[in-house]
Amino acid sequence: MPTHVLAEAHGDETGALLAFLEAQRGGLRRAVLGLTGAQAAQRPTASELSLAGLVKHVAETEQGWIETAQELPHSIERTQDTWHLSFRLEDDETLAETLAFWDRVAQRTEEFIRSVPSLNDTFPLPPAPWFPPEARQSMRWLLLHLIEETARHAGHADILRESVDGKTAFELVDAERAGREG
Repeated sequence: MPTHVLAEAHGDETGALLAFLEAQRGGLRRAVLGLTGAQAAQRPTASELSLAGLVKHVAETEQGWIETAQELPHSIERTQDTWHLSFRLEDDETLAETLAFWDRVAQRTEEFIRSVPSLNDTFPLPPAPWFPPEARQSMRWLLLHLIEETARHAGHADILRESVDGKTAFELVDAERAGREG
């Protein structure tokens, strides 16, 4: 889980964008380092967010966007009535399983993105009130959007983790580098 993204090989824009996405994933994964499932499920702020719920939401969101870009139906359909379920683990779900699910999603993301001929290739956005009618976006936009989405929630995760046990992102980076659990 890199904290610094190395310079890409000359001209490897795809590799650079995937590396930045992985760096943001790392920030969110580090936020749950060493926590029990119960700690990760805590909602320690005025928000309804938990660390486990953020991991689940980001994994589901990434999967949904990749399926949209592939023009496939979503494996997990969320409606206005079920959207909140993407932000919390249900009774039979565990943090470890959710992290493993996210690892599989990340692998599929990389495989798909590396398979497209060009980051200029486009896909149709689904009909939604917040998208222009018949809009298309590039694979480059997709990666930048995933980086944005993951980074936003990694920032939320920093605040939640510090609220759970006082550990900051810097302490967790040090713990990860030393091979210790947070």
